[in-house]
Amino acid sequence: MPSTSHTDQIVSLRGERELVRRAGELFTGAREEFLCAAADLVTFSPGVNAAFAGGRRPPLVPGGLTMRKLYTPRALADAESEARLVRIAGSGAQVRISAAPLAHEAIVIDRRVAILAGAPVQGVRTFTVIRTPIAVEGVRALVHAAWETAADLDEFRRARPPALSEEGRRVLRALSAGHTDEVTARELGMSLRTYRRRVAELMAALGATSRFQAGLRARELDLGVRDGAGN
Repeated sequence: MPSTSHTDQIVSLRGERELVRRAGELFTGAREEFLCAAADLVTFSPGVNAAFAGGRRPPLVPGGLTMRKLYTPRALADAESEARLVRIAGSGAQVRISAAPLAHEAIVIDRRVAILAGAPVQGVRTFTVIRTPIAVEGVRALVHAAWETAADLDEFRRARPPALSEEGRRVLRALSAGHTDEVTARELGMSLRTYRRRVAELMAALGATSRFQAGLRARELDLGVRDGAGN
């Protein structure tokens, strides 16, 4: 396998463990700019993030370093992943979500080195470490262009339609009927306390401050909760 000395311009490393073992100093050595573009939270974790964090939990962005992390909506595929992204943003990193597929999954450090992640083969990725200045700048330009058109994490979370269970849809449809809580809870087979808790959870998920606003928001997002009259 090629050496990873600083005189090498392009080196291929198989697997995240090998990347961290032989090039981990690149991550801990970032001083000015750290750009990361990945489809999800799997491509460059956990080993790469651990190398950059230097063992800290949660990792904190060092002073003077601009850290930008760009992901696709796949990074918010479940509640655990979404919570992790929120923690990353809370550590001082700028996080954005790209609605479009990313041309490359890549990391660019201080405009001096780029790391491209290949597609997994039998569960293992090959990472290409590039030090050729013109190639590094080309990768950075691609990542930066995607970054410029992406939405801030908080903005994306507010704008996207929340995932609703069938029960949630039933509760929203019942809200539009205008019955009292007692009647609606009975029709849905819930206790009054459970029904009101479900309503509060749905209002929070929809970013609504009133039940009326929750209904409007559900229709605006086309969440499939229109009543039988088509209102």
